[in-house]
Amino acid sequence: MIVGKKTLLIPKQHGAWAMIGIPFGLGAYAGGFSWFHLPLFLGWLCLYLATYPFLMTVKTKRKNEYMPWFYCYFSFAVMMFLIPLLYHPMLINFGIAMVPFFLMNLYYAKKKNERAFFNDVAAIAAFCIGGLASFYVGRGALTIQAFELSLFSFLFFIGSTFYVKTMIREKKNSIYKWGSWIYHFLLIVVLVMIGYPLFALAYVPSVIRAISLYGKSLSVTKVGILEIANSAYFLLVMLIFLS
Repeated sequence: MIVGKKTLLIPKQHGAWAMIGIPFGLGAYAGGFSWFHLPLFLGWLCLYLATYPFLMTVKTKRKNEYMPWFYCYFSFAVMMFLIPLLYHPMLINFGIAMVPFFLMNLYYAKKKNERAFFNDVAAIAAFCIGGLASFYVGRGALTIQAFELSLFSFLFFIGSTFYVKTMIREKKNSIYKWGSWIYHFLLIVVLVMIGYPLFALAYVPSVIRAISLYGKSLSVTKVGILEIANSAYFLLVMLIFLS
């Protein structure tokens, strides 16, 4: 995308788009759609876009290159957030809850180790808090269902993180391989044991691809396309069982 003569600065973590949309969408669907979801989502999206140049500034020290983008995205995010905040002032608590996870991302950016597993975990947790906020705007309160949906999304994206690492950056690391396989297997078993057998179906393709595709020579593009399809399946199954 081009704005004037400058290319719009967009984060390179393509998998994050699903992490932004799925928890938020599930929260809105389960909590009940409201027109407040539009400015809330735009603010949420711009807040994510703002974190990228900020973290890049911390990592590279190139303030002149990145900080103008931060100011632009962050300003728009604030303007959008003000609309639902006027009617739901308790939304500020969701922002506060995200701070520890952002600080963890900040730490890894300073260490120039953004690919660290726990950095991804922190980002996923923050995205899932966005899903709680979306539910709250629709329902006016948080229920057990809101936390369940947030947890389901969190578990899905942790599995996705394991899988992508075993296929790209850690494909020769046996610790990640076994960690991924055990995680995916136990995820299904535990969900069935605690009384969520239908929702466990949302993770079946994740288990299959984590085991069957390990060691296969797939390009980054193919891995990404498969994750988009898997994310779409997860979202569809979750929506069906929420109906």
